[in-house]
Amino acid sequence: MKEQRDRRTYGQQCGLAFALDVVGERWTLLIIRELLVRPRRYRDLLDALPGIGTNLLADRLAFLTEAGIIEPLDAERRTAGYALTALGEKLREPVLVLARFGLTLLAEQPARTSASVTRASWAVLAIESMVDPARALADEVYEFDIEGELFHVRVAAGEARTVQGTAGADATLRVATDARTFFDLGSGAIEPVEAVVSGAVSVTGPPAALPRCLYLLGLGGRPAGERALSAAGAGRR
Repeated sequence: MKEQRDRRTYGQQCGLAFALDVVGERWTLLIIRELLVRPRRYRDLLDALPGIGTNLLADRLAFLTEAGIIEPLDAERRTAGYALTALGEKLREPVLVLARFGLTLLAEQPARTSASVTRASWAVLAIESMVDPARALADEVYEFDIEGELFHVRVAAGEARTVQGTAGADATLRVATDARTFFDLGSGAIEPVEAVVSGAVSVTGPPAALPRCLYLLGLGGRPAGERALSAAGAGRR
């Protein structure tokens, strides 16, 4: 890791303390959240982080660059954008675990979501954190359209990958909704069936695929008669 600027440190010979010395400041993990989805321009980061302020964002980006976590897309123009380095990509799993924990907290206090800001791009990491490969029941592809943010979950042989972009003709099921409804579903503020019946969520595809998708995401119970796929390489059902 590159030499860091003069910053407050926990001063502890501990891996967690070292990590928090780099990513423990306010806003830092949220910047990393944005870059885990895709490289971002400076203006995109400002929009995705309401309240951060341009000077504070510039400070955090400079520090993360110095620490080797991110790198500018164009060294001459900071406005060109930033991307994670290979070291920064190692934060994906810790961030997903924290996101999963956060959704659990939201489920216990869903009223808190009503005044919160939402962004469609946040749904990508939310879905990735919700997916449990142990709940994979069929080799299928579930595509999501959250206010134009397209991504899909590809399930095969008991493994599930969240992928940016459309699944095209491979999509078994297509789900479309707005960002607010999506996070209300994730927090348990509304039930999936209620959202579909009310029209807040539109679903296209075989009816039997929806409960399998909900089960994979932890939003529904195990469909009767379904067996989980083997990650070791079960054949298609």
